[in-house]
Amino acid sequence: MSRGCSYWIQRLLMAAWLLSWKKWLSAIDIGAAAAAPNVKPQGNISKVEDAQNYHIYYGQTFKVIKNGIDGKSYLLIQSDTRMAGRTKYCTPRIKSFVIPLSNFSVDTTTSFPVSFFELLGVVGSMKGMTSNTVASECVLKMVEGGEISLINASEPQQLAPFAAHFVSNLDHFQACNFANFAATGEDSPLQRAEWIKFLGAFANLEKRANQVYKAVKDNYLCLIKVPEAKEKAFKPIVAWMEYQNGIWSFTKELYKLKYVEDAGGENVDASINKITYNISNPDDIEDLHAILCTVDVVIDETYSWDAIGYNTTTFLQNINIEDHSCFGFLTNQSIWRYDKRIHNLTTLDWFDGAVSQPQLVLADLIEILFPTGNYNTTHFRNLAKGEGVVSIEPNMCQRDMSTPLDPTILPCP
Repeated sequence: MSRGCSYWIQRLLMAAWLLSWKKWLSAIDIGAAAAAPNVKPQGNISKVEDAQNYHIYYGQTFKVIKNGIDGKSYLLIQSDTRMAGRTKYCTPRIKSFVIPLSNFSVDTTTSFPVSFFELLGVVGSMKGMTSNTVASECVLKMVEGGEISLINASEPQQLAPFAAHFVSNLDHFQACNFANFAATGEDSPLQRAEWIKFLGAFANLEKRANQVYKAVKDNYLCLIKVPEAKEKAFKPIVAWMEYQNGIWSFTKELYKLKYVEDAGGENVDASINKITYNISNPDDIEDLHAILCTVDVVIDETYSWDAIGYNTTTFLQNINIEDHSCFGFLTNQSIWRYDKRIHNLTTLDWFDGAVSQPQLVLADLIEILFPTGNYNTTHFRNLAKGEGVVSIEPNMCQRDMSTPLDPTILPCP
C-alpha cells in the first residue's frame, strides 16, 4: 500500500471514531437537557490549546474528558443536578465522577506532579497519597501535620473512600474511581503544563486553570525572545546524556530537545546516527569522545541513589576522560544535572514543579547557554563548579496552603 493511501485511510478511521464519540456525547446531552432544559454549563470553560492527549467537551450539566493516553472518557457530572444521583458509569471505556470532587487521593509512588494541585488551590481536598515521595515542601508539611494520610496502594479498600484517585502509571489495576493524569506523556513543555486544565475540570476551577496556564505560557513565550536577541555566530551545542549499566546514551525525549531549541541552543542528537556507546568497547569510547569534543554543554541525567555524592569526578570516571584539553564543556565548566531541588535524596522536583512551571526550566537553560552570572537556576546545578543540592523539607513551607500557589513569573524584556 502506498504511503499516501495509508495516510488517508488513517484520516478516515480517525474521522469515523470522532463521529461516533460525538454521537454518544450528543445522546447524553439530549437526555440531560430533557431533565433540566434551562440549565447551562456551570462555571468557566477550558479550551485545550496545546496539549495533544486530552480534550474536554461541555454539556449542559456535565463535562466529558477524553483521555488520549488510555482511550477512556471521564464523565464529570455536576453535583447539584438530577443526573448526579441517577447516573454511574464504570466500564472499560467510560467512568463517571460527581464534581466538584469532595476529596481525592494521589498515587505518588511514581513521581506525580502534585504542584498542579497547589497552583489550583485544591490541596486541602487532597486527603490521601500512596507515599511521601513528593518534591513539595508544603504537601510534605500537610502529611507531617496529619492533613494528608499515607495509604497503601495495594489495598483497594483504602482507596475506595475517595471520590477520585489520580494516577500516572497505566500499568496497574484501575478501580472505578481511578483517573489517569498523563501530563508527562506530552511532547513539549507547554503541552505538559496545560494538563492543569484537566485537573481544573474535576474541581470546577476552569477559570483558575486558564489563568495559570496563560501566565505560564505568556512568560515562556516571552523568554524565548531572550536568546533570539543574543548576537552569537553559532548556537551552543547541548548533549543530554545518561549512563546506565556501562552504556552512555543521548536522550531522544522530545520535550527536552524542545527546551534546548527554545533556549537558543542546538541538540547534539541532530548531527549523529549512533546514540548508545559501551565504555568497555574502545571504538565506542573513541567515537563518544570525538562527539563530545564538539559539545559546549553537557546535561548528565545519570540516575544516582546518592545525589550529594555525585560530582564531576563521578562523571569523568563514568565517561573515561583523562585528557581534558579537547572538551569545551570542561574548559567552560558546564556540566549540569537537574537534581538541584530534591527530597530525601531521591525525589526530584524536575518531575514535579518543572512539569507545571516550564518557564523556570527554560530560564535555567538560557542562563546555562548564555551565562550572565545574575540568575540563580531553579532546577539545574553545575557539577563542574561543585554546586550542591537543595534538600526539600516540610519546614521550608512558609505560605498559607488554603490559598492557591501563584506561578513564578520571571522578568522578561
